[in-house]
Amino acid sequence: MALLEARGITVRFGGHVAVDAVDLEVEAGAVTGLIGPNGAGKTTTFNVLTGLQETTAGQVLLAGDDITRLATHKRARRGLARTFQKLEVFSSLTVWDNVLVATEIHGSFSGGGRRHHERTVAAVIDRVGLGAVAGERVDSLPTGQCRLVELARALAIEPRVLLLDEPASGLDDGETRQFADLLLDLVRDGLAILMVEHDVPLVMEVCEDISVLDFGRVIARGTPEEIQSNQDVLDAYLGSELG
Repeated sequence: MALLEARGITVRFGGHVAVDAVDLEVEAGAVTGLIGPNGAGKTTTFNVLTGLQETTAGQVLLAGDDITRLATHKRARRGLARTFQKLEVFSSLTVWDNVLVATEIHGSFSGGGRRHHERTVAAVIDRVGLGAVAGERVDSLPTGQCRLVELARALAIEPRVLLLDEPASGLDDGETRQFADLLLDLVRDGLAILMVEHDVPLVMEVCEDISVLDFGRVIARGTPEEIQSNQDVLDAYLGSELG
């Protein structure tokens, strides 16, 4: 059974159908990709999964439980975390304090004292490779490291499922390589990851299963090899990305 599942989720804005009967399955211990052209409905789908957008129809299941009507913070308490396409960090705080905020909010309902929180912060910052800049203000860091701050903050709530919305945006080649290694390391520990990303080589390297959205509908689903050879996907998206 998939850890996170979308069944027929549909979102309409007036007469416009932004997401049309989308099915998704996100397995524990794997990176699942969600790709497609701009405006295909990827971020709207993410917003439905995390509770920021109500569905017109369909269900969202987490570990078999229907969470379709749960508020965002209640989904987070059940182990659902995300990052955003547009960076969402506390720019005037240090890297350490950014992660500490998430840790303390999570600790307010899961328990653990200050020493436990500080151990968690240190472990998460070290895991994403930000130990050398832990005391730096985030607004002094390059975009690539800011992306890692946002990831560290999401990991600080100890999620079961992590949704990443264009996490490699702004990363250079070396940073992307390190990021790929980090994702693979995270799923080896059993984390389930759903990733929206336009860096096609990264997606093809780290994802076991990929769904392709176009005009709000899933037009293909399969392994990286199957997706790269699918003519509908090539026509809608990958032809321009790989050409």
